[in-house]
Amino acid sequence: MSLKTDRRLIPTSAHWGTYFAEVENGKLVAVRDYEKDPAPAIIGPGIVDAIDDEVRVRRPMIRKGWLENGPASRDGRGSDPYVAVPWDEALDMAGAELKRIAATHGNEAIFGGSYGWSSSGRFHHAQSQVHRFLNCMGGYVRHEGTYSYAAGQAITPHVVGHFKELLDGHTTWPVIAETSELVVMFGGVPVKNGQVTSGGVGRHTVFEGLKTAYEMGVEFVNVSPIRNDVIEIVEPEWIAPRPNTDAAIMLALAHTLYTEGLHDEGFLDKYCVGFDKFLPYLLGKTDGQPKTPEWAEGISEVPAETLRSLARRMAGGRTMIMVAWSLQRADHGEQPYWLAILLAAMLGQIGLPGGGFGLGYGSENGIGNPVEMFKWPALPQGRNPVDKFIPVARISDMLLNPGGSFEFDGGTHTYPDIKAVYWAGGNPFHHHQDLNRLVKAIRRPDTVFVNEIWWTALARHADFVFPTTTALERNDLSMTHWEQTIVAMQKAIEPVGDSRHDYDVFTGLAERLGVAEAFTEGRDEEAWLRHLWDQARQRAAEADFELPDLETFREIGAMEVLQPKEPVVLLRKFREDPQANPLTTPSGKIELFSEAIAGFGYADTPGHPAWVEPYEWLGSPLTETYPLHLISNQPKTRLHSQLDSGAVSRGSKIQDREPMSMNPADAAARGIENGDVVRLYNDRGACLAGVIISDAVRPGVVQLSTGAWYDPEEPGVVGSLCKHGNPNVLTRDIGTSRIGQGPSAQSVLIEIEKYEGTPPPVTSFVPPKILEKE
Repeated sequence: MSLKTDRRLIPTSAHWGTYFAEVENGKLVAVRDYEKDPAPAIIGPGIVDAIDDEVRVRRPMIRKGWLENGPASRDGRGSDPYVAVPWDEALDMAGAELKRIAATHGNEAIFGGSYGWSSSGRFHHAQSQVHRFLNCMGGYVRHEGTYSYAAGQAITPHVVGHFKELLDGHTTWPVIAETSELVVMFGGVPVKNGQVTSGGVGRHTVFEGLKTAYEMGVEFVNVSPIRNDVIEIVEPEWIAPRPNTDAAIMLALAHTLYTEGLHDEGFLDKYCVGFDKFLPYLLGKTDGQPKTPEWAEGISEVPAETLRSLARRMAGGRTMIMVAWSLQRADHGEQPYWLAILLAAMLGQIGLPGGGFGLGYGSENGIGNPVEMFKWPALPQGRNPVDKFIPVARISDMLLNPGGSFEFDGGTHTYPDIKAVYWAGGNPFHHHQDLNRLVKAIRRPDTVFVNEIWWTALARHADFVFPTTTALERNDLSMTHWEQTIVAMQKAIEPVGDSRHDYDVFTGLAERLGVAEAFTEGRDEEAWLRHLWDQARQRAAEADFELPDLETFREIGAMEVLQPKEPVVLLRKFREDPQANPLTTPSGKIELFSEAIAGFGYADTPGHPAWVEPYEWLGSPLTETYPLHLISNQPKTRLHSQLDSGAVSRGSKIQDREPMSMNPADAAARGIENGDVVRLYNDRGACLAGVIISDAVRPGVVQLSTGAWYDPEEPGVVGSLCKHGNPNVLTRDIGTSRIGQGPSAQSVLIEIEKYEGTPPPVTSFVPPKILEKE
């Protein structure tokens, strides 16, 4: 007698792709790629075993120390065991604690920590959920900017316009393929980064865009310490500078353009302001140092003639200048963005098809994706009555320095005294710098609340851990303005363990705080989805396209919408008529000298773009102690730290450690071989990693991706060795400048040594000790 098998394919969406979940007898067995995706990401299958693995949080948990002694036990964060508590009891205690803190200290004492990568759905979006809940109970301290491009967000409004509007208007890949002759990529265009788009991906177009452009005759130059920041199929010329020297290189290119008469004076006069005030610096009249290619060679180690030749090639045809987001995640990271815009202005091709600049091609799949922009509805977060904020990467500063002041984009502000942190949809132990400092900082608040799926490092440093569902355990709608594909995400399996949706967790807390009606508006999940879809259909009708009813959409599963009506060229309208279409800068033009920035009086950011020496780089005296520059870029096998416990990510490890690449010369000098486990260290911390020896990394540089779950050898001990390979135990927690205060994770010097003996076992995928409530 044979048993009947129930096998289904269920549509779903993730930040790394559109999939059909294959479910057999209620169990997820595979995820199938979307048939219209020309280059599916490798990340997706990592969910199959991770969704129900050992490290999944299955029940509400309260840290034992907090359960016994409340906030006085804060030093136990990171090392204490946890006690499983029934939902009602856990919510009762959490609600009472939130009420106490708000009543005693005000809502300015509550930090709403969240990062938007938790889910691609429009409703089950953890950041929207936690912010909506906190606004209903009186507000919270928020963050400004993103770890992805905080410095870029800060500098571009002063120079060329709001960053988000620039990203939405980037010249599309088909236009580049048809009209560009040369693409110069500072930081490359890494296809591995282009696996993702916040909000969901339908068709992965970065690989397709590069390949098509190459086949149509476009030439590529990769200016990066890492050769494989661009796919080999496009045969890029590789220029391998010292990290953090792009500003000096760009200044040398500008110097050549000007002194050889290759710049476009007409464009500079008509569309820009301030070039005359920048010019004395470029020519060395203000500081005695002309920014010649020879000068830049001494900084970057790129031969002067290579730079002169590149400048002439750029002026000789239609040239697109691309700058990766990684460049601005460095000390004074605002400068290469400002200089890339200046270079494009000197070439006079901004607003022309195939020319100008781009800030983030390949950093997400959506940049340059051919799609008609459309504002999809989302869960409303409400109004936040609290005006206190911090720049996104200043979490530790805030927690360690209550009442201290900080400068940001021309203003002076005060850090709040935070008593409660509520985090949902993120993991600062992945994206924040100097984790040993963060370990100290996370012990300062009275109470830390976390909604989590897995036992990440943040969960292990929380007092309340509420188990939440993945996208495969609920219904949702995936719709993002950077993609043509929309998906009716449908529940594939039942929630694992006793996990609940973020919405249900916050509904329970809202009931205890007396704000349930405001939070839910009387709607459950299905009612909210129908409400959002009705809004989408109404907006679509106003935009002259049609969407089906929800039942039909769910039957279809995934569909393509919003094909662009015309080719998109960044700043085309501004170029055609700058009076009718001014920029949002103070002058309405491109500002190559900013009176506003000059007026801030910041020594680290003059009124024009400049080379400002980084605090740590290969030209620093610190290289006598730490002679290697660490680049902590995005991983290939996961999104940030998501799905690190899954088979795809774990399959890339070397002796269970995160893989690290280094040049053969650097490895030989240290007696290191392929597959060895090594110790990376500086005066901030240390971690282990597995070695890949590769000439795709220039000498003096080491590459270790972010996202390996933080795994200290002695949990809760500041300075403990990370056994797994999280590079943020090594990075410095200091802002890019007083303009942007972004993360400067790419300005890091280290040393490496072979690890002798048997490495300690990795335990990041083993849950903490869990006790039953007596």
